[in-house]
Amino acid sequence: MNVSLKFSLWLTVFFSGIVATVAVISIAIAAGLPEEDYRVLLRIIEGQVPMLGLVAVLLLFACAGVLGWLFRNYITAVRSLAEQTRIVFASNPEHRVLSSGGSDLVELAAAINRLAEAFRRLQIELETRAGASNARLEEERNRLAALMSELSEGVLMCNVDGRILLYNEQAKALFGAAAQAPGARQGLVGLGRSVFALLDRDQVAHALDKLQFSLDQGVGFPDTRFITNAVTGALIKVRMAPFLSAVGRIAGMVLTLEDVTELLDLEGQRRSLLQTFAAGVRAPMASLRAAAENLTSFPEMNEARRVQFIEIVAAESRQVCAIINDALSEYADALKASLSLEDMRTADLLNVARRRIEAVLGLPCSVEEASVDIWIKVDSFALVEALVYLAGCLREDYGVRSIGLRAAINGRFAELDLVWTGAIVANDALSLWELQPMQIGTQQTPLTLKDVLDRHGGEVWVQSHKISQTAWFRLLLPLGAPAAATPRRSLLSEGRPEYYDFDLFRYADTVQGLAERRLVDLNYTVFDTETTGLEPSAGDEIISLGAVRIVNARLLKHEIFEQLVNPQRPINMDASRIHGIEAQALLGQPTIAEVLPQFQRFCEDTVLIAHNAAFDMRFLEMKEAATGIRFAQPVLDTLLLSSIVHTSQEGHDLDAVAERLGVSVIGRHTALGDALVTGEIFLRLLPLLAEHGISTLGQALVASRKTYLARLQY
Repeated sequence: MNVSLKFSLWLTVFFSGIVATVAVISIAIAAGLPEEDYRVLLRIIEGQVPMLGLVAVLLLFACAGVLGWLFRNYITAVRSLAEQTRIVFASNPEHRVLSSGGSDLVELAAAINRLAEAFRRLQIELETRAGASNARLEEERNRLAALMSELSEGVLMCNVDGRILLYNEQAKALFGAAAQAPGARQGLVGLGRSVFALLDRDQVAHALDKLQFSLDQGVGFPDTRFITNAVTGALIKVRMAPFLSAVGRIAGMVLTLEDVTELLDLEGQRRSLLQTFAAGVRAPMASLRAAAENLTSFPEMNEARRVQFIEIVAAESRQVCAIINDALSEYADALKASLSLEDMRTADLLNVARRRIEAVLGLPCSVEEASVDIWIKVDSFALVEALVYLAGCLREDYGVRSIGLRAAINGRFAELDLVWTGAIVANDALSLWELQPMQIGTQQTPLTLKDVLDRHGGEVWVQSHKISQTAWFRLLLPLGAPAAATPRRSLLSEGRPEYYDFDLFRYADTVQGLAERRLVDLNYTVFDTETTGLEPSAGDEIISLGAVRIVNARLLKHEIFEQLVNPQRPINMDASRIHGIEAQALLGQPTIAEVLPQFQRFCEDTVLIAHNAAFDMRFLEMKEAATGIRFAQPVLDTLLLSSIVHTSQEGHDLDAVAERLGVSVIGRHTALGDALVTGEIFLRLLPLLAEHGISTLGQALVASRKTYLARLQY
């Protein structure tokens, strides 16, 4: 309860109690008087009403004085002492309590300080022992960090929900081109971020499905590969292996990443080579064949005619050799490009396709026993999507209600059949389906069935068996080579990866029920703005935006957002003296319309935190109509949170709260500097909030709305 309200309540009760006591005594005395004396007493009281009123007012002031002294020296002082004690033991062990109360409380404050000194000495001793115990562990972690830095590929480790637990600098650089405006210091890769913001969700889910199937089949150390388009526009080759829990289920995944965009160009050159070669040699080879047939068929031809045919053979042979040599010389590197296909067992492919068909189309699907020795070279994601597409066409156009999948070997090729009963599909229908963009459930891809088959060097046709009324699409694909088993190597841990947080394995990605999530379990973006002035409604603009992320109750100082903004208007001189940003520094910087989409991407899937958040959020809200960017996530305000846990302390501005909690203030009045200070303050407020019974986001938001300072508006 507010101190002023409590004082008023106590004063009312105290004063009313005294007045009531006097009234009761007076009534009791008057009741025992004779009637004549009672009338005399009433006349006396009526004549002294002004005096009695004055006495009542003086009594009220006397009560207020007594209670004020009591509150200052004991009640408020005790409350302040309790709040300061919580700071010592929960947030800032260097803080020492002060008491302006009575002598007893001064002695109590001294005793608390002696306990705080002993507590701090014990903390230092424990920290020293822990430091010595962790020295060897730190050395090992640093070795791992060095190892991660030396890898040429990007590495990501994610939990089963796709949240990033670990990444190296190469992975960060791989997606850095998605970037962002000049001078921006942020990227798409970060702890707690979703890998699905970097890679196609369907392909990652498909790869996980394949890995789980391999584990179910008893494969000890499965992995899979696929090619996908990244958000940067680059083509990324991904190798994925599972991370298993103690019970053998997939708890996460390790992805190695390689940019193969240039290799894709080589793949195109390889195809161009084949087309050029086929077109270029067709005419010379026809001439060679004709000349050879004439020489063979007419041995009795005259010498001049024979010489003429021999010259044709020689000339056309030289032309063919020249075409081959030129092609090989021009496209030598392209011949080596084979990037998007991987060797895979047909049994695994068909089982993945079965689950995908049942999940997307709801069609019952069976798989005939296929030999584990049948290996094909495929882009498994594209081929599974092609099978789903064909099954969907059968369901929509011919009313097929169940299908089967099977595989067999035919010479140097594998035959994959999609089988159904009843309807007979004409070749014309299949030819039409080949050229249409594939519709997968509710999603349409730009690829056609013909694109997928061309990519694999395969063919498709329809066959049927009239007696059994069975028909099937047959896909003819080149055989692949069985993958050699690669034994797992025991890596000597060479230290800590550059950026990691394995505790994120514990947290599932639950969007619903966010209010019930514990504060220590959430991810946050702490941000601050610097502006041209203090009146957003009057046209003042943001000129600097800084932010830092908190993941798993850790301030990630390497995952920051810092950007100057061109306000396209003058800067208030008073504001410029505070933050030190002058108009010349903003020339050439991006506008707020360019910066806000980057900032929204930086803080997606997080709770926002600011100090005096109403001010900063008002500037963002003013830009919603012009930019279409809306920040709809929950917002916590450290100003309000401080007022919740320190109701008896004076001052809740950033400097006062930082000093109280022992946070060093560096870079004050810069957007990033203030964001870092605010982040440290928030982390130190968490245990104090827990002592007040506030441990979830919903509880923090409700408590914040009830504070007096929540009325601040801009």
